[in-house]
Amino acid sequence: MLAAIALKEPLITSPMGIFLTVLAIILLAPLLLNRIKIPHVIGLIIAGVCVGPHGFNILGRDMSFEVFGKVGLLYLMFLAGVEIDMYHLKKNLRRGFIFGVFTFAVPALLGLLGGVFLLGLDWLTASMLASMLSAHTLLAYPIVSRFGLTKNPAVVIAIAGTIFTVLGSLVMLASAVGIHRAGSFSFMLVGKLLLSLIAYCLVIIYLYPLISRWFFKHFNDGIMQFIYVLVMVFAAAEIAVVIGIEGVFGAFFAALVLNRYIPGRSPLMSRIEFVGNAIFIPYFLIGVGMLINVKVLTAGWSTLYVTAIMCAVAMGSKWIAAWLTQRVFGMKPLERSILYQLSNAHTAVALAVVMIGFQMGLFDQNILNGTVLMILVTCTVSSIGTSRAAAKLKVLTVAENETLHDRGSDREPLRTLIPVVNPAGASELVNLALMMNDGNKERNKIYALHVRNDNNITSRSIGQNSLDTARRIGSIMDVDIRTIERFDLNFVTGLLNTIAERDINEVVIGLHRRSTVIDSFFGEKLTQLIKATYKMVVISRCFIPVNTIHRIVVSVPDKAQYETGFTHWVRSVGNLTRQIGCRIVFCTTSETGKYIKAVLRAGNYGIRQEYIVFNDWDDFVLLSNKIKDDDLLVVVNARRTSVSFNSAMDTLPDFLSKYFAGNNLIVIYPEQFGQETLSPAITDALSADVETLPMPLWLKIRHAYLDFIHHRRRRNSSKSRELNL
Repeated sequence: MLAAIALKEPLITSPMGIFLTVLAIILLAPLLLNRIKIPHVIGLIIAGVCVGPHGFNILGRDMSFEVFGKVGLLYLMFLAGVEIDMYHLKKNLRRGFIFGVFTFAVPALLGLLGGVFLLGLDWLTASMLASMLSAHTLLAYPIVSRFGLTKNPAVVIAIAGTIFTVLGSLVMLASAVGIHRAGSFSFMLVGKLLLSLIAYCLVIIYLYPLISRWFFKHFNDGIMQFIYVLVMVFAAAEIAVVIGIEGVFGAFFAALVLNRYIPGRSPLMSRIEFVGNAIFIPYFLIGVGMLINVKVLTAGWSTLYVTAIMCAVAMGSKWIAAWLTQRVFGMKPLERSILYQLSNAHTAVALAVVMIGFQMGLFDQNILNGTVLMILVTCTVSSIGTSRAAAKLKVLTVAENETLHDRGSDREPLRTLIPVVNPAGASELVNLALMMNDGNKERNKIYALHVRNDNNITSRSIGQNSLDTARRIGSIMDVDIRTIERFDLNFVTGLLNTIAERDINEVVIGLHRRSTVIDSFFGEKLTQLIKATYKMVVISRCFIPVNTIHRIVVSVPDKAQYETGFTHWVRSVGNLTRQIGCRIVFCTTSETGKYIKAVLRAGNYGIRQEYIVFNDWDDFVLLSNKIKDDDLLVVVNARRTSVSFNSAMDTLPDFLSKYFAGNNLIVIYPEQFGQETLSPAITDALSADVETLPMPLWLKIRHAYLDFIHHRRRRNSSKSRELNL
C-alpha cells in the first residue's frame, strides 16, 4: 500500500516546511497513538516510517536528519548519564558490571554460533554480526524517565551495564575490522584501542571537573551554562570518535562526570531535559523510522529467514542475560523485565556495524535488510514492554514508599517563605529552597515575599523585579512560586505577619551584609526575627554556586534530637545533599548521630554520610581549620529557650564572623514548640542501631515550662504591637 501511494520525489523540500512537518509530528503522533496505548517512542518511529522515503515520501532523509539524528542519539545517552544518581550508580556498579558482562557475552556467543551454523557465515563475518547483536541502545530510557524511575536499582543496573556492553562490542568490532584489513588478528590494534580508552577516561575524569568548577563559579547566566554543558558533551563525543570509540560512549561518560554539577532540581537541569525531550530526541526517533523499509518483507524468504534468526538471537540472548542477572542477585521478575526491555533495543551500534560490514563486502543485502527489520522489531518490543513494566513498577514503588516511609507519619504540608530583597539574591535563595525541598509539588507550597515600607517608584520597581526573578526561576523548574508584595511598617513586621497569615513552616533568608563596624553578624533584623518566631529559619550565605560545593559539614549541638523540628531540618539537609551529590559530614555527639542516621535511613536518602563525634565547644573551634573554600558549613543553632541551647552559643556569631568570614555558610534555627514527632518508620530505623530512648522527665517538665513562657511572650508582644498601632 505504501509503495503504491509513495511519491517519487519528497513532497516537502523547503527547510521551513521540513521543520514545520517534524514539529507537527512531534506534537500529534503521541496524542493520536497514545489513545490506542502505543508508547510515544514507537509513535514517533511509526510516524518516521510513514513520512520517510520508504513510506509516503513526504520528507526526504536529508542532512538535517543526519545532523539532528546524531545529536539526538548523543543527547539520549547524555540524559541517561546526567539523570542517574551517582550514589546509586556506585552502589550498583558491581551488579552493573556483571549484567554488562552477561548482556555482552551471551549475545556475542549466540550471535557467533548462529551466524556460522544457521546463516552459513564464516567466522570473521559472524564475529561482526555478534558485535552488532551484543550492543544495545537505551531507546526506551525516556519512558522510565517519565515514570520517575531513573533511580530504581534495576534501571541503574541497566544503564551501568550499557557502558560495559558497548565497550565490549566496540572492541570486538575493531578486532574483526583489523583482521579483515591485515589478514590476521593484531594484539597491537586491540592494545592501542584499550590504551586510548584508558587515556581518554583519565583526561575526562580529571580535566572536566576542573574546568566545570571554574566555569560555574564565574558564570551564572543560565543560557551560558546550558551551552557550556552541550559543548563539553559533544566535545567528549567527538574526541571519542577520533580515537576510534563510538560517540555514544563519549557522551555518556561525559554526562557521568558532569552529573555532579547539574543538580536534579535546578534551572540548568530543567533546560537540559526540556530541549532534549522537545526537539533532539524526537528528531532522532523520527530519523530511525525513516531508515526502516517495510517493503523488504516482500523481498523473499531468505530476507525473512535472516530477519527471524537475527531477531530470535538478539531478543532471546538479551532475555537470557537479564535472567542470569536476576538469578545471581535474587531480583524480582518485574526488575528482570525492566533489565531486559531496556537492553533489548538495537539502533545506533547496529546501524554503524551493518554499514561498515556492508561497505567492506562482508554483509550482503539480506543481512542489511534483516538488520533494518530487526531494529523495527526490537524497538517496538522494547518500548511497549518498558512502558508496561515501568507502569507496574511505579505502582509497586509508590505502594512500598507509602508502607515503609509514610506509615504513621504526621508530616504536615510544607510551606516555605523566601524573603527576597533584590533580584541578585532572589535566584540563589530560590535555588537553595528548592534543593532543600522534597519535590512534592502537590503537598508543598513556596512563597516569595518582598516587604517595603516606601511607596516610591524605585522601591516598587525593585520589589517587582525581585519577585519576577523568583517566579521565573520557579517556572523554569516547573514549580509554582506564589509571590507576595507587602507594604508594612518594617521588614520584620511584614515577615511575621506573612508567616502567621500563610501558616509558614520554614523561612529561607539570606545573611545580611555588614554595613558598619559595630553591626552584628546576624544583624538587627535577623535577630528580631529569630526571637519573634518559633518556625524553622534557614540563614544562607554562599560565595560560590551550590552545585560546585565539594562537601557539606554539619555541626549539630547535643540534645538536638529532642527539638520538635529535628526531623524537618535533617530531611532538608538530606535533600540538599542528594541534589548536589556530594558527601556530608555530621559533627555531633554519638547519641544525636544515631537519631540523624535513623531519619536518613527511614527516608531512604541514599547519600554518602560520615559522622565525627564532637562532645564539647572546643571540638567546634577546631573545625575552623578543616573547612575549605569549596565546602559548605551548616551550623544547627538553638534559640535561648530551646532544649539543645548551651551558653557557648552566645559567642557563635562572633566566632563565625572571625573564623568563617570567607566560607560558605548556612545557619539553621530548628522549629520549636511544634507538634512533630518521630514517625514509626524512623523509630524502626533507630531500633536497628540503638533502643529508642523515651524523653527524660526533666526534659518534659522543661518543655512544658518553656512552652508556657513562649506563649506568654508572644501574647505580650502582640498586645504591645496593637498599642503601637
